[in-house]
Order: sequence, then C-alpha cells, then structure tokens
Amino acid sequence: MTALVTGASSGIGLQFATILARDYSCNLLMVSNQEKELDAAAKEISLSYGVQTYPFFCDLALPDAARTVYDYAEKEGLVIDILINNAGIFFFDALCDTPPEKIESMVMLHVVTMTSLCRLFGADMCKRRSGYILNVSSLCKWMEFPGIQTYIATKTYIYSFSKSIWYEFKPAGVGVTVATPGALDTGLYGLSPKLRRLAVRLGVSLPPEKLARKALQRMFRKKKTCMPGLINHILLPLFRHFPDWLVFKVMKRLERFSALFQ
Repeated sequence: MTALVTGASSGIGLQFATILARDYSCNLLMVSNQEKELDAAAKEISLSYGVQTYPFFCDLALPDAARTVYDYAEKEGLVIDILINNAGIFFFDALCDTPPEKIESMVMLHVVTMTSLCRLFGADMCKRRSGYILNVSSLCKWMEFPGIQTYIATKTYIYSFSKSIWYEFKPAGVGVTVATPGALDTGLYGLSPKLRRLAVRLGVSLPPEKLARKALQRMFRKKKTCMPGLINHILLPLFRHFPDWLVFKVMKRLERFSALFQ
C-alpha cells in the first residue's frame, strides 16, 4: 500500500508516516512545506523500515496545491491507497488583529486543499472500490471561543465534511475517518518545552505517537470518528456549555498570558 501524508515532516504527521511504514509496511508520499526536515524524515524512514518514500515539498495553503500533489502522484505512478489530511496551522489572535493573509492561508489549508485532496484521490479510491481517508479535525470544533475563531470554524468544517462523505464513500468500499484530538504535544501552539512537558504530565495534551496510533487503528476499521484520550471525553460536555461570562473571563487571562510570549 501507498499512503499520502500531509504535514509529514514533523509532529503528528511524522508519527503517522512512521507508524504506517513501521507497522503497516506502507510506502509513503510525504508532503510538507518544510523542505529540509521533510527530506531528512523521508530518508530516515526509508532506511529504517525498508519502504519507498517520496518527499514532496509543497505549500498546501496555495490555491493549486491539491492539484499539484495529485499531478505529482500521477507522474510518479503512485496509487494512493491511504490519504491522511493532517497538515494544519494555528494562531491565537482577535479577528481584527489578524493579517488577512494569515486567515486566507488557514482557510486554504484546512478547507480548500483538504476538500480538493479528498475529491481527487477519493474519486480514484471509489473507482477501485478500496481505500482509506483520515482527516484531522479538533476537539475545539465543539467550542465557540475568541482568538481561535477561524481555527475552530475550519476544524468544524473538516468534521462535518468528513462525516458527510463517510456516507458517500462507504458504499464504494472506501473508509473515511475524522479524528478530533484535544491538545497535542507538538510545536503547533508555540508553548515552551517546560510547559509542553507539564501539559503531558497533567494529561492535558497527548503525545502525537499515541494519537496517531489510535487514529490509524480506527481508520483501518473504517470507523467514522476517533476521539482518543479519556480527558477529552470528560471535557467535551464542558466545551459545549461554556457560559458567556466564563468565556470573557478566560479570554482576559489568555490575552495576558499570550502577551508574555510575544
């Protein structure tokens, strides 16, 4: 089998790629906008697990990114059996303080490119009547919270879109799974190493390897959703019923906290 993993040079994307190669003997089309890290990761995985890796440097926030990736796979003669839409960006800012280009990049990456990759590779999978798609959403899709309004909205789109195409693709033998992890121990949030270690110890954030392993298990079973971590199930009812006064109070504290790291 051959898997396409976006955001494969670091964090959870690298974990997806590593586990697919190590545990499932998958060849990999690894896509990322971090060229040096991507080349190094692809080489190490290939040498360590004896699979073929194809590192493809691409900015997935560009309008033609999905078609560019699809055309590359076609040129290389790669039949993509597994599509992992993992690439993501994160920032914490009030909407009116956020540069428009940052908002556009997030929407392009999380919504447009993800949708187009599912359309292009999903159509091929349906024709072959086999394949797996795993899209990464977020636990915060159940929240309405200032500062991460665009992130929440785009992750909500991923969740709804994925569950909808699950129904469309299932009769063709293609599985679609959407993962809704809570906080992950990656550099995505800009936390210091000390704060990251503390979050893992407290169970607030989950190591990427653990999330990737559980999500892939659900994907191969063609389950519709995956939300690993007991604490996430505990927190979910709270996220759904945050009173407005508490949101405003937390917002003020987060603004002060964020200012310390700028």
